[in-house]
Amino acid sequence: MELTGIREIAAHQNEVGKTQIEERIFNIRGRQVMIDRDLALLYQVEVAQMNRQVKRNLERFPDDFMFQLTKGEWDSLKCQNGISNSRGGDRSLPYAFTEQGVSMLAGLLRSTIAIEANIRIIRAFVSLRKAFKDNEMILHRIERIEYRQSHSEFRIEELFSKIQNPKGDDPRQGIFFDGQIYDAYTFVADLVRKAAKRIVLIDNYIDDTVLTMLSKRADGVEATIYTGKISKQLQLDLDKHNAQYPPITVRTFSKAHDRFLIIDDAVYLVGASIKDLGKKWFGFTLMENTDAEELLGRT
Repeated sequence: MELTGIREIAAHQNEVGKTQIEERIFNIRGRQVMIDRDLALLYQVEVAQMNRQVKRNLERFPDDFMFQLTKGEWDSLKCQNGISNSRGGDRSLPYAFTEQGVSMLAGLLRSTIAIEANIRIIRAFVSLRKAFKDNEMILHRIERIEYRQSHSEFRIEELFSKIQNPKGDDPRQGIFFDGQIYDAYTFVADLVRKAAKRIVLIDNYIDDTVLTMLSKRADGVEATIYTGKISKQLQLDLDKHNAQYPPITVRTFSKAHDRFLIIDDAVYLVGASIKDLGKKWFGFTLMENTDAEELLGRT
């Protein structure tokens, strides 16, 4: 053994003794491995000498026993684990040995020190494997607890919803405040999607956003709008819409002050124009005692 190699080994013996072997087992390419430099320190041999032994017996070291790190893997390992470039043998890319490779390597070296070190190394591999399985079980239990908690929260929300609305019908009344644009939009869009036969909107102020809203209705559902005035721009938007999508009928009607949305036979009184949902406070009410046919008969 060269003098330089002896000095390197002596200089690192205390370091290896103080540091747990587990800390020198790395996960590379999905495998738990030790690099040749750390093994050489534990076996008290030079890296070059150890690797020469390996190269003379390559048939004993298939890819799942040993592989050489790429430059990217070695740079990443040094960066993540604070490995100094001053360690011996860093001029060439190191080899990584799996647990099976470590066992095979100790058999080649055939020294008392190598055998003793190998026992410690194998125990470290076993300990890490057990810790990994324990952590996996803990993570699995945490995931199950989180799932149960999430499911419980959902059930509680569902229970409160049923208490507030025992029949499971659409909300009968409510208020949307300024800024709740998306919530208000979603509420009306859901009503539109649930229509089975017809949608009628009585609203003095509409634009192309209302056409987009009504285009969410199911196939075969008729859509009619009564509004105060059909401007040239609205007519242009309507023509373009009807040329591509199921047509919407728009008629002029100036007798209504409030806004009404009829979904099949249900009549909703809406406090804001559909195009302005959520911009200011507004309320809505399901008018359970109002006959949709009677209302439409007056238009």
